[in-house]
Formats: sequence, structure tokens, C-alpha cells
Amino acid sequence: MAKDYTYEGRRFVIGGIAVAIVLIYVIRLFSLQVTTDMYKKNADSNAFLNKIQYPSRGAIYDRNGKLLVFNQPAYDITFVPREVTDLDTVDFCRTLNITREQFVRRMDDVRNRRMNPGYSRYTQQVFMTQLSAEESGVFQEKLFKFPGFSIQRRTIRQYSYDAAGHTLGDIGEVSMRDIEKDDYYIRGDYIGKQGIERSYEQYLRGEKGVEVLLRDAHGRIQGKYMDGKNDRPSVPGKNLTLGMDIELQRLGERLMKHKIGAIVAIEPETGEILCMVSAPTFDPHLMIGRQRGKNHLMLQQDKQKPLLNRAIMGVYPPGSTFKTTQALTFLQEHIIQPATMFTCSHGFVYGNLRVGCHAHASPLALIPAIATSCNAYFCWGLFRMFGDRKYGSAQSAITVWKDHVVSQGFGYRLGTDLPSEQPGFIPNAKFYDKAYRGSWNGLTVISIAIGQGEVLATPLQMANLAATIANRGYYVTPHIVKEIQDEHVDTLYTNRRYTSIDREHYETVVEGMRAAVTGSTGSGTCRIAGTILPGVEVCGKTGTAQNRGHDHSAFIGFAPMNNPKIAIAVYVENGGWGATYGVPYGALLMEQYLNGKLSPASEALAEEYSQQIINYGDEER
Repeated sequence: MAKDYTYEGRRFVIGGIAVAIVLIYVIRLFSLQVTTDMYKKNADSNAFLNKIQYPSRGAIYDRNGKLLVFNQPAYDITFVPREVTDLDTVDFCRTLNITREQFVRRMDDVRNRRMNPGYSRYTQQVFMTQLSAEESGVFQEKLFKFPGFSIQRRTIRQYSYDAAGHTLGDIGEVSMRDIEKDDYYIRGDYIGKQGIERSYEQYLRGEKGVEVLLRDAHGRIQGKYMDGKNDRPSVPGKNLTLGMDIELQRLGERLMKHKIGAIVAIEPETGEILCMVSAPTFDPHLMIGRQRGKNHLMLQQDKQKPLLNRAIMGVYPPGSTFKTTQALTFLQEHIIQPATMFTCSHGFVYGNLRVGCHAHASPLALIPAIATSCNAYFCWGLFRMFGDRKYGSAQSAITVWKDHVVSQGFGYRLGTDLPSEQPGFIPNAKFYDKAYRGSWNGLTVISIAIGQGEVLATPLQMANLAATIANRGYYVTPHIVKEIQDEHVDTLYTNRRYTSIDREHYETVVEGMRAAVTGSTGSGTCRIAGTILPGVEVCGKTGTAQNRGHDHSAFIGFAPMNNPKIAIAVYVENGGWGATYGVPYGALLMEQYLNGKLSPASEALAEEYSQQIINYGDEER
């Protein structure tokens, strides 16, 4: 009985194994023939060659229709691995001016499925990119000697001006990460790497097309398959129009020659960025062609960091330009009135604590305090606010203070349409509680009253502050692209963002900024702006931000006072007083934009400033 049971059990086990094997084969065959098209692709590759038709990338224009970025022909060397036979590598390398080691390394990279996940012996692979027409012509003459290789026409970027490198950005060959994130790309494709080229890649790149070619049994091309019925034409990329004025940009870069810092100008009504200068800069022509990698490394190793877009990535103490936000906050919270007066004894003095100031009339009210940039006035204002009993504690007071400052565009990214924007920093109660173990007050943090201490901002945020004051209480998110061909602009770049401050308080601050230019209160820190632009109602505020070395020179302003057309921020590292570089630079740029050119006297002044050199030594920044 036991033997029969054992026999019966084995029979079922063996039968089960047989059924399992059959099921595995059935599932595998189903997978190969129905759910997977790998073998079909390989079979098709024997009969067809799908030749990619690359689209032309969208062009870029400035606000006045001047062409900034366009395309020029370039050529890639491609090959089908299975068709490369009896290749004379010596002649091949000599023709392309490469070494045999470079040839072997490139072939190994192409076959590496980790680096090139789309590799197949039956499909086109990219061997070398961005040959010039001359280089391509030399290779074309010998193409018959190199079976399996062909020439693919492409385009590369070209620039009309040697300016705006940071803003325009550049394109380069896709990385493995790019390919993994978006299956549109294959090895050898180009993608926007920085600036507008990166932010607007989806619009600029267009859509690839395909040309289906028929092969014979030996792999030779016989012509188009079905007379091109299955071909798909490429779709060109969208053209972009920027808010940038290229002549304003060039003037800004010229003024910042031999200096480190940034200039940002904005059209207040629209938020369009009129210029964005970061110094030192670089010629965008360095970032095209096969020398891009070498030039990029050279710039990357430069101690002055020319690849860093300081306009949106540099964070600085805003210095006295920040006093305008303080005035607005104190007025909104009824800490002061425009007529409120404070004494300045050559600075703010409270016990052993002293914050210095320059000589001017004392006591003084808010408008002359803005005009003369009195440190003591704003220190007294902050001390009074943080000690006001209506808040209950300094922690509660600073929370209210921070909310007002943040509403004016500080402490967070504004959301501009360029990559890598930094948020700056506005301290809060939690930050100071940790730093001082909960024991602090207005005197402890008094330096933030004058834009020093822990307060940090980008030049873009400072320019946006100027635009917000010019608009009397709102701003449109600053953006560089004005128009996308056949597309609607994102509402983020059209909607107004209102601050927490009432309009009437902005009128008071505007009056103070105007007095800084006219000197109507007895003195003003921006009077040189009135000399450069005598017929225009310029409003301004200087900033001299303390630093380990020479102070930084800063300025924010706008013009005209009513119906403003331009708001601007200038920041020159180690430039000294705000009036030394900040004010004249701002005024010259305003003149260029409002008048379309500089007067002879202003042109001479601009040339003089462009020749001035600030020695930064070997300090890394």
C-alpha cells in the first residue's frame, strides 16, 4: 500500500514539474512575441534605418527685436556598429585629427550600456559631435573608405554679442541623468545647461523627426521606405523674446569690468528684467563647439568664480538699502510717524552699545533720515518696536517684523525664471532663541535695523524692492522672458503680488528717496544721480555694507518718480561708499534706458569707470 502511495505521489510531482516548464515557456514566448518589441526592433533594424531629423532650436531676441542667439550648421559623425568592417583606423583617426587612444576610448564608451543604455549594434550611434563645415567636408571626401559611418547635420548655438552669458546660458551634450529623466534624449543629444537655455528647454528644443530608409540584404541604403510615407518631419523650437535690453546689458557689463558684483534692472509695471549683470562674466562664445568642456573647466577653476551668477546666487548684506523696508514696517506698525524724530549722536548709543553714523543734522524726522541714511534713526525704530508691550515679547515682535519684510520679497526665492536662484536670509525668533539661548532683545540684534548682521539678500531681491517701492506696494515676479512664440506667459509672471504695507507709507518713503537725490532736506547721499540725469526725477537709496575688507558699495533706485520705467539695484564688492560706485552706475544705466543712449559727458564718465580696477588679490569669493 505504501509503495502505491509513493508511486502516485511521484507521478503528480513529475506531472506538476512538466506543467510548470510548459507554462514558463508559454509565458516567455508570449513576453517575447507580444509584450516585448526588442526582437522586432532588431529585425526592423536589419531592413530599415530610422534616421533622426533634428529640429532647429528656437532663437532668442531682446525686447527691441535684436537677435541674441541663433543657430549655425554643425555636423556629427555617426555609425552603425554592425556595419563597421575593415576600418583603417589610422586613416580614420588622421582624418578626424584624433589619436588612436581617443578612438578606442570613444568606442568603449559607446558600447558601455551603463553610459549608453540605448546601445544596439543595429542602430545609429554618435561617435563625434559638433564638427565644423570644413571638418565635415574633409571627412565627407573619405566617407566611402569608412563603411558604417555617416554624417548627421545638426545645429549649434551662435551669439550676436559677447554679453549676457549668465542669463542666456548654454547647451551641452546630455548626461546619463538627463537621459534617465526624459526619454526624449539619447546619447549625443544637446540640452540646455544653464540660464534661459535650461529654464526654457522644453520650448526651445522642438520635436525630433524621423526619416525611414530601406536597406538591402547587405545593409546598404536603397532609398526612402514607401516613398517617405512613414517619415515624420521635425518641429522647430519656439522663439523667445526677452525683457532684456541688450544695450543696457552691455553698458552694465562694461561698467563692472575689473570688479566683482551684480547689477539688476527691472521694469516695475511688468516685472520684466531689463538687464542682469554678474561680474566677472564670460564671453558666451566660449561655451560653444568641442572646446566647451575645456573652457568650462578653465572658468570653473578661476578663483573669482565667473560662472557664478551673483545677481541671483550671490547673497549679501543689503546694508542701508534695507532701511526702506524698516521705514515701511515701522510706519505700518505705528511705531513711528513721518514726523517722528530721533537723535543721532554720531550714531546710535545705548549704554555701552554704539552703532556709528556719519555727520548730519540731529535730531531728524523720517524723510531726512532716509535722505541722509541715518543709522541711528532706524536703530531707534527697531529698538522701540522690539520693546513695544503690545507684542508681549521680542519673539512676537520679530515675527511681525519678519512677516512684513518677507511680504516685500525677502527671505524666500522670488520664483524668477532662471535656475539656481537663492533665497537670501531673514532671521526669525527661532533662529535667535537658538543663537542666544532664548535671552535676547532689540539691542542684541540691532544690526539688522541697518541691513547688517544676519540679514542677507540677492541683488535681484534688492532690485525687486526698488520696483515694489516704485509701484507703491506691489511687484510682479521678476522674469527674463517676455514672450514665448505662440504661447501664453505663465500667470506667475503677470499677477501682482501685494505687500502687507499700505500705499500711503510708500509715498513717504518715495519722498525720502527723492530727497536723497535732490538734497532738499539739507543733504542727500544720491546727489550725483541728479547731476547725471538733471531732467529726470530720480529716487534712490545708497547702501554701504560692512565687510571684512573694504565695504561693499550698494544702491537701489528708480525713475521717473511717478510712472516709473526702470528700477535698479547695483552691488559692487569692496567698492566703498554707496555713492562711490552704486549711485553713478545706477544713474548711467537709467540714462541709457530712458534716453536710448548716453550723453557725451556720461559716455566719458562711463569709460572712466570701466577703466577703474578694484584689486581683490587672491581672496576666493
